[in-house]
Amino acid sequence: MTPSLDDLYRAAIRLHQQGRGSEAAALYDRILSEQPRHAGALHLKGVLALQAGDYEGAIALIQQSLAIEPKHGLAMANLGVAYRSLSRFDEAIVWLRKALVLDPNSPMVLANLGQAVSRAILHAREPADRFRAAAMAFFRYYADNPRDLDLGFYLFRGGMKPHGLGKERDETLNAALEAALHPIAEAGQALGARREEAKLLMVDTFAHAAGLLLLAHTGRIRMFGASAPHLMERFVRSTIATLIEKQKK
Repeated sequence: MTPSLDDLYRAAIRLHQQGRGSEAAALYDRILSEQPRHAGALHLKGVLALQAGDYEGAIALIQQSLAIEPKHGLAMANLGVAYRSLSRFDEAIVWLRKALVLDPNSPMVLANLGQAVSRAILHAREPADRFRAAAMAFFRYYADNPRDLDLGFYLFRGGMKPHGLGKERDETLNAALEAALHPIAEAGQALGARREEAKLLMVDTFAHAAGLLLLAHTGRIRMFGASAPHLMERFVRSTIATLIEKQKK
């Protein structure tokens, strides 16, 4: 009896999970020879390429998969990882953000996003440029993903008591979010702030961004005829100027 495509696909996935990549690839190829637009086989063949270090090949295959099944969050995340592996950070962030829209509580996606953002920030050479890039990247992320803003408060529990997503997931989310914030503290130290001051500066930047984003997302900022991005940029400029002035003293 000839196995169906579904049977072949399940068998390929089992082989893939067992680490038998060449055998899984052969079955993915067999499936694609019969059904070239099989989104799952294209995606997982792309994952095999990603695992083998063939990042360009992974991108090509996963893009084909997404052209067929455009709302596949895991494929979006894997595409982001492939771009990140090639140091194409802007494209990595785009796809990881799209994946987050479909699954905003995914620890894997948040961790990858945090790493992509952090590494992208490192391309800024001067401390002031690094601080500006880190603060604005953090702000823009939540501006583009308003549904994720509540997750940001997991870093600073204080008087706010979120319901939580489970201890292990909370810890992973916290680590991913802190990775996005930590470059702010590092840049603050490079601008002359002491370690504890730099940590407070990170919290201050978070609080300022969160306040502006809440005003923006609720529409309240229109009462003042103001722009949240412009106000955030002004805060960043003012903070950098204050740090530079302290260095002179």
